[in-house]
Amino acid sequence: MRLPEFWLLMILAGVFAGAMEIAHAYDRPPPRQDFAVSVAAYADPTTPQQVHVSLAGENKMRISWITDKHTPPIVNYGTSSGKYEHSATGVISSYEYVTYISGEIHDVVIGPLNPNTVYYYSFATGSSSTPEYSFKTPPAQFPIKFAVSGDLGQTGWTKSTLEHISQSNYDVFLLPGDLAYADRIQPLWDSFGRLVEPLASQRPWMVTQGNHEVEKIPAIHHTPFTAYNARWHMPFEESGSTSNLYYSFEVSGVHVVMLGSYADFGYGSDQIRWLESDLKKVDRRKTPWLVVIVHAPWYNSNYAHQGEKESVDMRVMMEGLLYEARVDLVFAGHVHAYERFNRVYNQETDNCGPMYITIGDGGNREGLASKYKEPQPTISVFREASFGHGELEIVNGSYAKWSWHRNDDDESVESDSVWLKSFASDTTCKANKK
Repeated sequence: MRLPEFWLLMILAGVFAGAMEIAHAYDRPPPRQDFAVSVAAYADPTTPQQVHVSLAGENKMRISWITDKHTPPIVNYGTSSGKYEHSATGVISSYEYVTYISGEIHDVVIGPLNPNTVYYYSFATGSSSTPEYSFKTPPAQFPIKFAVSGDLGQTGWTKSTLEHISQSNYDVFLLPGDLAYADRIQPLWDSFGRLVEPLASQRPWMVTQGNHEVEKIPAIHHTPFTAYNARWHMPFEESGSTSNLYYSFEVSGVHVVMLGSYADFGYGSDQIRWLESDLKKVDRRKTPWLVVIVHAPWYNSNYAHQGEKESVDMRVMMEGLLYEARVDLVFAGHVHAYERFNRVYNQETDNCGPMYITIGDGGNREGLASKYKEPQPTISVFREASFGHGELEIVNGSYAKWSWHRNDDDESVESDSVWLKSFASDTTCKANKK
């Protein structure tokens, strides 16, 4: 690929981690109300709703949807609108939560699929109100763009964030936990599925869990993550994990690890053993970029969520593994604000450590975490309590641009950006190339 001139000039000028920032005074707009998305007026009980797609192994995609009444788990798909040369059959499940009984949750894996291709798909429901959907597969090689935002919820600011993401021409969406903010009110999971369907049905959404997905009720509902695991099936089996709460996937030269802040991460835990095994399998010749997603941030200069074991203890248990593997970036949510750190290891700047970014600013109903510790730690480069989203544009195996886009009223404003060089291409920090 030939780089645009201004990107090339920036790279040649050495504009890498920490060297480029954009900042200006900003008066935050007020909070916005929660809302719920109802079933479409045209829908009948067999009409698919809450459609979303996710990566499911090499050249495959999982399509998930819900119906109120039974329909077969069959997806018809092809590369021309209305012409479906292929068909795939999957499975149906449902779950109960106290008095709530979900609709039928359909999961169908389709493929093999061609890269960078638009596929049209429909469901074998027999209903006259079943629409046609489409999605675009990620490219086989660089460049690739990820959109990133955590702690979405269902507010007016969530809607604004989603609109900005939809305009970003992204290939894959990464969500570091706290999706619906249902908090045990199960119909809010249905509302969230309808809210994100226009985006999540067209591009793969890869998510991990946050504290709002736990949803245990003492003496009433003991099983955590019931709704999350049923509704958002991620490719944990394909990555050798035994839990939907942590997994990995590879796409277009990037190895992405999704960790579980609220799954066991102690000595000898399955998550630790799986992470060690997964990182050893990474081949930086095939996937020169290595990215990790977690919910509770390991580095945080905001007063919110200080001292939590999911942050402090998990960092103690896993930071060394990520450092030795030469992870390039670690994204987190949980804190409802944005903060970017230098490359860090063991609480100090380290040019061979990951860059840590907190981006729990998707629009949730709890509002922004606006109080930061002063003075600003030297390892913290940029921080702001505003809603927004991020974009990670990986140009090639060596260079990538990260940018954070604030929701300035209803416009997306690039407010922080930085260029990165991958450890796979950095001779000073040797990454395992096998």
